Amino acid sequence: MAIWTKGFAAEMKTHVPISCRDISYIAEVDDLDHWSLDDLEKAAKDAASAYARKIGKPDDYYTIVGCIAGGEAGVDMADLMSEKLGVMSNGAQGDFANRRDKKVQQDLVRDRGMRAVRQASGEKFEEVVEFLKTEAMPVVLKPTDSAGSDGVKLCQTFEEAQEHFEHLLTVEAVNGGMNTEVLCQEFLRGKEYVVDCVSRNGVHKVAMVWVYDKRPTNGSEFVYFGLLPVDPMSEEAKMLIPYNFGVLDALGMAHGPSHGEIIITKDGPCLVEMNCRAHGADGNWAPLARALTGGYCQVDVAAACYLDEEEFNKFPNAPPSPLLAHGQMVYFVSYSQGKVKSTPGYDVVKQLPSFQFLSPSASIGSQVKFTVDLITCPGSCVMMNRDQKVMDKDIEFVRYLEQINGIFVYETKGASLARPTADTFGLGSLPPSGKRGGHNRAATVDGSRSNLLRIMSIDRPELRGGLKKKFTTVDASNEVAIVVDPYSTGCLIAKEVQSRGYKVIALWTKGFSEEMKTHVPLSCGTMNYFDEVTEGDDIGETTRELYKAAGKFRIVACLCGGEAGVDAADALSERLMVRTNGTEGAFAFRRDKKVQQELIKAAGIRSIRQAAGKQWSDVESFLKSESFPVVLKPTDSAGTDGVKLCHDLEEAKDHFANLFEAPAVNGGFNTEVLCQEFLRGKEYVVDTASRDGEHKTMAVWCYDKRQANGAAFVYFGMLPIDSASLEAKLLINYTNQVLDALGMKNGAGHAEVILTASGPCLVEMNCRAQGGDGNWRPLARALTGGYSQVEGYVDAYLEKKAFHALPRVPPSPAKAFGQEVVLVSYAQGDVIGTPGYDEIKELESFVYLETGVSVGSKVEHTIDLLTSVGSVIVMHSDEEVVKRDVARIREMEKNNELFQLKQSGLMMRAVSTMNFQNLSLGDTQ
Repeated sequence: MAIWTKGFAAEMKTHVPISCRDISYIAEVDDLDHWSLDDLEKAAKDAASAYARKIGKPDDYYTIVGCIAGGEAGVDMADLMSEKLGVMSNGAQGDFANRRDKKVQQDLVRDRGMRAVRQASGEKFEEVVEFLKTEAMPVVLKPTDSAGSDGVKLCQTFEEAQEHFEHLLTVEAVNGGMNTEVLCQEFLRGKEYVVDCVSRNGVHKVAMVWVYDKRPTNGSEFVYFGLLPVDPMSEEAKMLIPYNFGVLDALGMAHGPSHGEIIITKDGPCLVEMNCRAHGADGNWAPLARALTGGYCQVDVAAACYLDEEEFNKFPNAPPSPLLAHGQMVYFVSYSQGKVKSTPGYDVVKQLPSFQFLSPSASIGSQVKFTVDLITCPGSCVMMNRDQKVMDKDIEFVRYLEQINGIFVYETKGASLARPTADTFGLGSLPPSGKRGGHNRAATVDGSRSNLLRIMSIDRPELRGGLKKKFTTVDASNEVAIVVDPYSTGCLIAKEVQSRGYKVIALWTKGFSEEMKTHVPLSCGTMNYFDEVTEGDDIGETTRELYKAAGKFRIVACLCGGEAGVDAADALSERLMVRTNGTEGAFAFRRDKKVQQELIKAAGIRSIRQAAGKQWSDVESFLKSESFPVVLKPTDSAGTDGVKLCHDLEEAKDHFANLFEAPAVNGGFNTEVLCQEFLRGKEYVVDTASRDGEHKTMAVWCYDKRQANGAAFVYFGMLPIDSASLEAKLLINYTNQVLDALGMKNGAGHAEVILTASGPCLVEMNCRAQGGDGNWRPLARALTGGYSQVEGYVDAYLEKKAFHALPRVPPSPAKAFGQEVVLVSYAQGDVIGTPGYDEIKELESFVYLETGVSVGSKVEHTIDLLTSVGSVIVMHSDEEVVKRDVARIREMEKNNELFQLKQSGLMMRAVSTMNFQNLSLGDTQ
């Protein structure tokens, strides 16, 4: 007969493990709100009589011989009812009436002279204030009389404790009813164990001792990885078992199953809580326990305890030593998140030799999150084998599946294909004042992006200027150059022009934001221009304003400072009759990504299949015929702006519409959207400088993209490529052909190219220098022995002799070693410290760090550039130093050592009461 306590949720009544799906009762009795204990007793006896009549037996056919707690919510009623019925009972007299109360448990244990938790409880917050003000944080808060998993939280601060205290008194307990009192306890540090016992007449028998496998993962300090059996003759078991027996005696637990949760602290064992019922978790551990003991588990001993004293006495006082099998509960850990499309990993796990039982908590349609606690645990399985090596190998494979995100396949979603820019890392809030030492370094908080911290080493000789002899005309002091939209790398270009004796006028294009004008790299310090001019309503007005600003000085060049200035630089240089790419014919639209592909296709060069349009009907037929995924991006915006990988027609249609609603990153609105085939292959960058159609490769780079945190394409960095390598030769030749096809005879080019199975293919040609604040410049100059794209660009426009002196390709081998490292977070949370950044700044190869993450920031798992947590430039003459330093950075990322994260809101849910919501799948073979 099942008796359901007052307020027990109807949903919980259906929580039946798959191994018990055939369970049936002679009757089910609900304890109604207005009933007394007498009413319930009468209802139970009447139900027994009614069933007896139903099967043709007399009313007194059934005798009630026991009343057993089936779960945490039934403990108090089982004690009361068993006492009322006169069957075996722990009773409900005196302090024992409140044995389920976690505060009372600790008080009773303490009264016996045993180690107990420091604590205080109350129905009002005022009753626990003094304790919370004197106890070292963190502290544990939990309801005094709810299930062990219900509402237990580790609070890091007094304010957080107060908030959770008040919250607990306003929410319903998981098993029904409202919490009436909150318990505040010291936080015990040490390994956590479980002792499962069964008692009869004060004789306690150990059914099994377990230890939790808890590790720091995904930024959380405590993630459950498993539940492992402990040999009863081990040293820890020898401490735990006597202590647990003493706790049972102190609580008056003379009869029935118990589930003691104990931590071995530096002072010895200490009770977390005693659950006065059997081990929970759907009993999935029972088959494992039976194998370990040779045929029995806590369930079997508990039944004998109540129903057959002779059988109970036959069970040993503890499991055999050594245990008779090898096995454990394995809790799955997710290193990714998404909506589940399929669960191939579950099928693989069930084929492993050690597999016994699967209890998933995620299924098709479920939303899986990064595992940071038991609530985000995606399930468990039981692994068991008589051969320890086989079992260990199987568990290792399960962990491998987790690491490669092989448990689940997720529904696809729009993946951003944005590439690294200086804005990528603009996250977080005000930076901390870092400890100085090791490298001397300059540091700044960008005024336009008050959350952005930038630090550069300034004491390394190879990073100083003057590595390259500069050729300067005798008339330079009487000449002026115009730089259009000098932001990011454009500031370095302007500085380089000024260093050669020329005056510089900054021309800001119409609509260029005031915020972007302050986007000045750290290495440039304060920018001072001969004059600043804003683009007029037409080219004639702009030209007049430029001549007026130049005054007596001769305008000798018009250079592009950034993506937003490409079109204006071409038009003005042509109007001013200085070096230009011109605006004739199709070349007038060379910044248009659709036109780029059309021009190179017309030249017989590998190009992308594509279609562009101002309305959906312009591209619909292309998208219906092209294989997905496809890339959508604005035709005339910065390469990183609005680029998205769309996996189906509906997603593409949504993004097409969104691009016309959102402003472009450099100002203005998008006017046309380009849809392109998705190129598969490694992605490269070729930086060039050209003069009169002569192209010189300044650098070749490769993006380091890998899977991480469940995302397919995460940027890990940018690496230089040897110019003598086969891939570089293919890329350089292809890029030069692209420049010719686009009419790019003069200036800087930043080509993004993918090396496909059919050869190089242009992603897009940026008709300006590489961006990223020019943070790559010190590395580029070290690699070449003294020059970078910045110098090459200025040479092309102002110093013919210097340009011709530049080599056609960078030297091979390179003169130094280095790379950009994009920082990846494997954790999420609120940042309370950045020790990893302090260590990075002291690395021998450190050049530059840029990050928007600081104390007070919130970091997420890195799945794209928006969630990356910084960029580091490393460079050294010794390749091993670079390798060592990069390895250390990657190690810090993996170990979550970049940040200290606030462990706020850590729900310390007990595994033994965790309820997996979906069906458990047993071994049917």
